[in-house]
Amino acid sequence: MPPLPEPMEKIHSARLRSQCQPLLHSFGFKGGSLTELWQVTCELTTDCGAHAVGESVQSVLWSDGAVFARWGQDEGNRKMLALTSFALERLQGMPLEAPPDMLKKLQPEVLAYGRRITENDALRTTFALNALTGIDWALWKLYRKSRNIQSFTDLTAPFSDYLSLRQNRLGGIPLLSYNTTPEEIRALADRGYFLFKIKIGSNPGGDNDLEAMLRWDIARLEEIHRLLSPLDTPWTQCGHPLYYLDANGRYDTVERLRRFLEAADAIGALERILLLEEPFAENNLQDVRALPVRIAGDESAHSAEDAVLLMEQCGYRAMALKPIAKTVSVSLEVLQAAGERGVPCFCADLTVNPTMVELNKRFAAGLAPLPGLKIGVFETNGAQNYANWGAMCRESPAFGESWTQFRNGTYALSEKYYRQDGNLWKEG
Repeated sequence: MPPLPEPMEKIHSARLRSQCQPLLHSFGFKGGSLTELWQVTCELTTDCGAHAVGESVQSVLWSDGAVFARWGQDEGNRKMLALTSFALERLQGMPLEAPPDMLKKLQPEVLAYGRRITENDALRTTFALNALTGIDWALWKLYRKSRNIQSFTDLTAPFSDYLSLRQNRLGGIPLLSYNTTPEEIRALADRGYFLFKIKIGSNPGGDNDLEAMLRWDIARLEEIHRLLSPLDTPWTQCGHPLYYLDANGRYDTVERLRRFLEAADAIGALERILLLEEPFAENNLQDVRALPVRIAGDESAHSAEDAVLLMEQCGYRAMALKPIAKTVSVSLEVLQAAGERGVPCFCADLTVNPTMVELNKRFAAGLAPLPGLKIGVFETNGAQNYANWGAMCRESPAFGESWTQFRNGTYALSEKYYRQDGNLWKEG
């Protein structure tokens, strides 16, 4: 008789830790604001003794504004952490398989549990994915160990054909929130940044007046364009800084968005808009093919199927990847769907900690540059927003390495960087 198959390695135990990190100032977007972000660490051990740590950062306001509005910052964070704890309980005893397969088993239960404890039957899938991000990354680390896979490229290659480049330089994308001052913007420009992420979709009166939002957004873009338009950079095709606008689903109609873009054109800013991300909420998706800028999807792409809908039915021409907020597993699936359709991708931030910045950086290093840029880019805004950023950097496995140093708008990625995968696999 044929030999019996060897028993599959299983998840034996899990540990969950969290820490609150204060922000330097109120961080405004989506019409709301944050004053702190919870840092979550998931530790997994298999019955064979393999161990892995996955970090994540919770952002309730980003992942589901309705939960933030209903429960507030502290209770919203407690509820998301409860989802992570629930998922870790379900994970114990499960065979260690490819992480995307394990995520597909966990996600429906976690989302259902989240809807129950938030008392929200329409809880967004992104809320569950944000809660699962640290678990997913720990699973990828365990999967790598169990298969004796050496590099990030070899680890991800079976799941996407579009992450094999080796950029020798990446530009950093800073974030201009509602309250980033002109002095802070000038300081960022002086450091060499050349692609600026600008939050639009404001709520100036706190009453969701969309006409007031439009006026505020136009005035904000005019202020920023006045500061940045005279500057030069070697890293864009036009030779000037470019803008990446993020509406976080706050616009209601194509017509209102068109009015915003017409105002941008009137001041000479339209040609500087490289991307306009997530203009409409996922329950209000609209065809954007007639708009004169490249529209990108973010929160509304919870899966490859969602991304295909955005690209094929709505005309979106870029996709934001968030391995640090929506799991590596989902990011790889979205990347594959976009790559097959010739749609460029880039890595956006969630104001993550320095350790997670390195995961986002390694992901971005394998992507082709966006049209209009000469090099690849990724967003990182933690240094702008965390009160304890210096101390957090010292805790990163990559602390002190050359690729963590930001100079003249870019990070240089050496042969050592790729040989060590940015110290992704190094754990304290």
